[in-house]
Amino acid sequence: MTEDVDEQPRGELTVRLVAMPSDTNANGDIFGGWVLSQMDQAGGIAAVETAQGRVATVAIDAMHFIRPVKVGDVLCVYTAVDHIGRTSLKVHIEAWARRFRTHRREKVTDATFTFVAIDDNGRPRPVVREQAKAQG
Repeated sequence: MTEDVDEQPRGELTVRLVAMPSDTNANGDIFGGWVLSQMDQAGGIAAVETAQGRVATVAIDAMHFIRPVKVGDVLCVYTAVDHIGRTSLKVHIEAWARRFRTHRREKVTDATFTFVAIDDNGRPRPVVREQAKAQG
């Protein structure tokens, strides 16, 4: 797979952390579930800020693992709110690796996560449209 050197991350940098040896799978690469978890956390941050309250992940659409993440890479997760519904939000999430030693940046995965705004009882609630519009 060739890399488009002009490709830039889409959205706002939301989470950034170092991939550690304890996060590896049997092949020595960073476990895909760990990357997914970081993406879910970043998406949750963006959704909470937009919805102005609690949210829950309800769906992940078409996640594509493009390249492996290695120990020592810095995982950078970017988020962009694509759609705000009555009670839900769709957040486009990209994970990029800044490679250890070379500092070369490569996109490693992307997906669209759907979050639903919930009240204190865990039931769907309307997204506060005025605040969401001001952020978007």
